[in-house]
Amino acid sequence: MEISNLYLHEEDKLHYLPTFKRFPLAFIKGKGSRLWDADGKEYIDLLAGIAVNNVGHCHPKVVKAIQEQAAELMHVSNFFVSPPQVALSKLLVDISYMDHVFLTNSGAESVEGAIKVARKWAHANGKGGTIISMENSFHGRTLATIATGQEKYQRGFAPIPTGFAQVPFNDIAAIKAVSSEEVAAIIVEPIQGEGGIRPANPQYLQQLRNYCDEHRILLIFDEIQCGVGRTGQYFAKDHYGVQPDIMTLAKGLGGGMAIGAFLCVKKVGDAIDFGDHGTTFGGNPLASAAALATLQVIQEEKLLDEATEKGAWLMDKLRGLQKEFGTIREVRGVGLMIGVQLDKPAAPLVKALMDRGIIANATADNVLRLVPPLNIPKSDLKTALEVLRELLTND
Repeated sequence: MEISNLYLHEEDKLHYLPTFKRFPLAFIKGKGSRLWDADGKEYIDLLAGIAVNNVGHCHPKVVKAIQEQAAELMHVSNFFVSPPQVALSKLLVDISYMDHVFLTNSGAESVEGAIKVARKWAHANGKGGTIISMENSFHGRTLATIATGQEKYQRGFAPIPTGFAQVPFNDIAAIKAVSSEEVAAIIVEPIQGEGGIRPANPQYLQQLRNYCDEHRILLIFDEIQCGVGRTGQYFAKDHYGVQPDIMTLAKGLGGGMAIGAFLCVKKVGDAIDFGDHGTTFGGNPLASAAALATLQVIQEEKLLDEATEKGAWLMDKLRGLQKEFGTIREVRGVGLMIGVQLDKPAAPLVKALMDRGIIANATADNVLRLVPPLNIPKSDLKTALEVLRELLTND
């Protein structure tokens, strides 16, 4: 097979379902915070597969764990247990202060599972099954998850599943206005990702926690993008000091290997019976070994501290650019989950950065999203800032 950006891009268009508006790039190698395309060009990666490669591309400890596990045992049915799954489950419960975990293959599957167990608990407690979500949220692309999300993702897929309601983000009064005994759970991203990197107001999540406790409603945190060290804590919830009843994970959990999870407290787990939920591939030995190694790297290399320090430094530099260039309206985020809101669409800037060897992306139309590996060298961040400054100067 010919290996070039052009050839692979054209072949892809012939065979792959046209659901992605792809850039004409084909990446063939990654190491740390660097990527190389099929034409040999090197890039600094500030996207990390959209907050997936939290420990960088092909971290040697993650690679070693995958290689060794692949040589021993890749998959068994969940009728049985395996050492990597048992170890990963214990670690996730320990660092989250939750009681139970269920391992999945993706973020959307994690949210689907969260919705199922929330409704099972609600029905067991004489309540309805309505799920309240937030405007501008994103929880996945399956039918149930688009029912929780933005209208643009629902178009053309009617009938959309019922039993969902949506309210403005950061607005406790809006929750109270639609709440009833029919509500099983409220799902919220502590930091909205696809909605433009928008953190919840500090008091909002505590207000939600108090309201849910008062009205026997489960609180679900979607930490698929903001979890696994991205914000400088294992989970964004820890910045707020608020504990959910259910929490969803994926993206950064496997260091690049596909794996997700949802965790829950004991009262939710107690409502689940044998056969209520299941998965063929979720938490298999290979994926679990990758996730376990990823979490161990985050611990051993103190990447929570790295994300905190580099994130604060980077946002300070970006706010300096904001003072210098009127194009930047706002810089927001936590740790290394950063959004730069522009006064115009961000896509042209993303393309210009890519042409200069910097990978980022646009979200919510006018927000430049920066979610690099947690262990990205500061020298790479400095280079990216220099390129960004040049592009803004010449804009």
